[in-house]
Amino acid sequence: MNCLPIYCMKTDVSMKKRTFLLSGCLSLALLCLFLCAIRFGSTSMSAGAFFGALTGQEGYDTERLILFAVRLPRALAGLLAGIGLSVSGVLLQSVTDNALAGPNIIGVNAGAGLASALMLTFFPMAQAFLPAAAFAGAFVITVLIVCTAGKSRLRSGVILAGIAQTTLCNACISLLTLLDEDILTAYNAFSIGGFGDMRLNRLGIPALFILISAGVAMLYGRQMDTLCLGDDGAAVLGIRVRCVRLICILCASASAGAVVSFAGLLGFVGLVVPHIARKLTGCRGRALLFCSALLGGCVTIGADLAGRVILAPTEIPVGIMMAFIGAPFFLWLLFRRRDSV
Repeated sequence: MNCLPIYCMKTDVSMKKRTFLLSGCLSLALLCLFLCAIRFGSTSMSAGAFFGALTGQEGYDTERLILFAVRLPRALAGLLAGIGLSVSGVLLQSVTDNALAGPNIIGVNAGAGLASALMLTFFPMAQAFLPAAAFAGAFVITVLIVCTAGKSRLRSGVILAGIAQTTLCNACISLLTLLDEDILTAYNAFSIGGFGDMRLNRLGIPALFILISAGVAMLYGRQMDTLCLGDDGAAVLGIRVRCVRLICILCASASAGAVVSFAGLLGFVGLVVPHIARKLTGCRGRALLFCSALLGGCVTIGADLAGRVILAPTEIPVGIMMAFIGAPFFLWLLFRRRDSV
């Protein structure tokens, strides 16, 4: 079993300072992008009106409504989606030992989407349980993919199994949408992915899934790093390989499933962000997870903000923006690693 590319494995003081500085820069960038996300949008707002509404001054009721009922939930949704998908991507790439693994590439998104479509079809009034359904679908598909790929001798077994599972899930989703036109209308927006019409009350349960998964993943960051040594090598170091792998899969599925439940099938975040973060930090579990979460929030919020202002007042869904960013990166990564996948 070969490790993912290790760009830097230094653990000396300079590396720690570099990681600390990078985390600070990413945190500052994330804060700036978050403020820009609630400052700018399809509806123009002067700087005075923005600060007046933000500080609760009188005479800015309309601006206050736009900020706290429309833009703030959307910015929070982008932050949570970036964290959830980035953490999921890091975990899946570590567990599968494949740099091309990601929630959308290996079928996790498709499994969550199928479970969500089933919930909308058979239990349309139980949308409060949509995050749990998406999580269950993501977890089941992930386990199936890992088990299927484990019986294959090909390094690309995970990707091939993911493509097969994704095709099957998409076929089932298409069947459901053909049988119920109302599901088709709802699923079209869901399949693109976006944060339109977001409300704070929709983010509570998904945020819980995402934050708990990220926290547990951080606790197992060191053990996760040893998986690249192979099962035997990790076991020699005292790591309970199956337990760690199962926990990583559980956290990855919970994060991706929770994001799918409110943001739809966002693509490429879980693939692109971990690679950029790994290039910056090196293959270190906790540092990689933390920086990936910050960078994921920056990328998702930035993509959503760009989609709102480029053709304002027309909005481009963040799923489309991420496709423009992620597809070329995926092709570059695929050709760059064609000899080892």
